[in-house]
Amino acid sequence: MNHCSAIAAALAPAGLDAVLLTCRANRFYAVGFDSHGTDGACLIMADGTAYYWTDGRYIEAAEAKISGARVGLTDRAHPYEQLVAEAAGRHGVRRLGFDDGAMTVADYNRWREALPCELVPASALLGALRARKDGEELNRMVRAQRIAERALAEVLNDIRPGVTERFLAARLVFLMRTYGADDVSFEPIVVSGANSSMPHGVPTDKAVAAGDFVTMDFGALCEGYCSDMTRTVAVGHVTEEMAAVYGTVLAAQEAGIAAARAGIPGKELDGAARAVIEAAGYGAYFTHSFGHSLGVEIHESPNAGPANGRPLPEGCVVSAEPGIYLPGRFGVRIEDVVQLVSGGCRNLTEAPKALLVL
Repeated sequence: MNHCSAIAAALAPAGLDAVLLTCRANRFYAVGFDSHGTDGACLIMADGTAYYWTDGRYIEAAEAKISGARVGLTDRAHPYEQLVAEAAGRHGVRRLGFDDGAMTVADYNRWREALPCELVPASALLGALRARKDGEELNRMVRAQRIAERALAEVLNDIRPGVTERFLAARLVFLMRTYGADDVSFEPIVVSGANSSMPHGVPTDKAVAAGDFVTMDFGALCEGYCSDMTRTVAVGHVTEEMAAVYGTVLAAQEAGIAAARAGIPGKELDGAARAVIEAAGYGAYFTHSFGHSLGVEIHESPNAGPANGRPLPEGCVVSAEPGIYLPGRFGVRIEDVVQLVSGGCRNLTEAPKALLVL
């Protein structure tokens, strides 16, 4: 899988002769090969010619994996800057897009001094291309989601009074790896009781107790693409208030999913869910956006938040994750992932989400 042709086709309309991809996510999106950190550079011309350079640790794997780009070796005698400058010169590149959203100032200055062309910010261009998922990208995300759901079904058997948040988080990582994940999308969030009021709380040695909510936010990485989901379950029993809050969050999520469609502004999608929570009197306790895009990275553009008035494009994949967080008491979040299509959305998540008391 690679997207070199799609990237090349977008360059001339953007006034670019070529684009230089140095950040890990954009390099992977372009050629479908992952070399860690900064150990790679991809140069794509408007005419479709593409180059990928990496060092001796990855060159054999790159040559075997990459199609649609000329693979070359960088070493001390042939640094990235020299290789890119030579190729840009051969192709007469004058305006070269670059990863402005990921490149440091020091790296920018180094590239600017080395290259015989103007550097033009291009992260927004790559973000727009990456937002629209094609069939293979979606298949990988679905496979990642099924791995995560299988891990969830298994870890539910481990949730009981006395087990720690840290144990449950480690168990989720182990299970996702066991069931085929290449990695986790992010370090799992597992919080219980009063800790569940922190949306991005870190798992601790706190033991789960009867009467706790346990919130688990986690995802698998499969062939370079992320999944993301959150489920909140109860242990032993719930109070009337806990059940009411859970029901409100679930109703808000369902309202958001019902409104989700290609072309809806991000703030309108957020607003469809937020209105339900506000009507129930908990508006002050929904402290984040309804959702974010994901794909190669767990957080991508665009998002479904109250500040985004732009239409969400067809094909983008967005999380649906409203929550209510009562400080020092408890919190509830429920998250699915949906793909926006004309007239509606496709929910990639199959795990049940009715209130579960273990």
